[in-house]
Amino acid sequence: MINKLKKIAAKRRRAERSRFKLRQSSSRPRLVFNKSNRYLSCQIVDDIQGTTLVAASTLEATFAGKSRKDVEAAKALGKAIGEKAASKGVKVVMLDRSGMIYHGRIAAFADAAREAGLEF
Repeated sequence: MINKLKKIAAKRRRAERSRFKLRQSSSRPRLVFNKSNRYLSCQIVDDIQGTTLVAASTLEATFAGKSRKDVEAAKALGKAIGEKAASKGVKVVMLDRSGMIYHGRIAAFADAAREAGLEF
């Protein structure tokens, strides 16, 4: 149990450190990626205005009947957020991994978002 608490504390420190660095150069909106045990979600946040510009999640109806948490779902989510951002006129963002390692679902999401037109 103590090791689990240490891991959680370390993840929070990594997330706070990366978000602090991202907010220092807050001229671009943040692309925030979040994963839970069942779903994946992302949103593009403008820290200056404090608003969410675009959001997408595997809870949406377009993901019905498919797996909502694997690498393929992450790719589809990256494509969806890229298309929504393009329709709103957002092209350049900063990726906020929330302290998670750039591997697996996060890497697949980021690659698909880049292919859909986002630059980061």
